[in-house]
Amino acid sequence: MNLLDYLPGVPDFPKPGILFRDISPLLANPAAFKEAIAQMEALAQSFDYTHILGIESRGFIFGSALAHHAHKGLALARKPNKLPLATHKEFYGLEYGSDYLEIQQSTLPAGAKVLLIDDVLATGGTLIAANKLLRNAGFEVCGAITLLEISFLNGRQLLDQHGIANKSVLVS
Repeated sequence: MNLLDYLPGVPDFPKPGILFRDISPLLANPAAFKEAIAQMEALAQSFDYTHILGIESRGFIFGSALAHHAHKGLALARKPNKLPLATHKEFYGLEYGSDYLEIQQSTLPAGAKVLLIDDVLATGGTLIAANKLLRNAGFEVCGAITLLEISFLNGRQLLDQHGIANKSVLVS
């Protein structure tokens, strides 16, 4: 099964020059979604981790499914002002703007070893922000897994420069 067949590109979304990869067809096909999670789980086995951090919002989908299959705890990195208790936060740049991520301070236990999960590795900004967020909060980041890496944006090189081991199911 070629999972790229289930990830059509939508040009100029959310703004001109961006090719957005739509995960909706993959999620709507049970066999494709199951295969994507199986491949992510196979990649995750090379990391020593206790928890998964799903990055808003599509990282929640893959992170929760992987956490369930791997019997690991799940934490959520949220966009601004969506968490009710005290948070840690980290600002970051995107290929189409800037934002920040938050994690509730009470979510992860001391000593947690965290695997970052997101749908797409583009420029690497979101994963680098999540890495900084967790490290500044005192947690260990074991690495990152994405469903798709958009190679021409060189996000993997940026992750390497920040010491973040990354594996992707698909590279385009």
